[in-house]
Amino acid sequence: MAVSKGEKPGFFTRIKRPFRNMYLEMKRVQWPRRRDLVVYSAAVIGVSLIVAMFIYLLDSAIGVIMSLILSIGA
Repeated sequence: MAVSKGEKPGFFTRIKRPFRNMYLEMKRVQWPRRRDLVVYSAAVIGVSLIVAMFIYLLDSAIGVIMSLILSIGA
């Protein structure tokens, strides 16, 4: 349905347009293969565990240092 220059498109046409554009854009996306997805997920989990362990060790060290400092003052 063609719309003349001065006429606004209908309500439902304006609502439908962004969803149609999103659908067309999603068809162009190059999705990762299953193997790539598994490798990326394993890398993220591995790095997250390393960072969590580092933060845990740092927190424990700071806790020990703080308890030593507080025990000296008391």
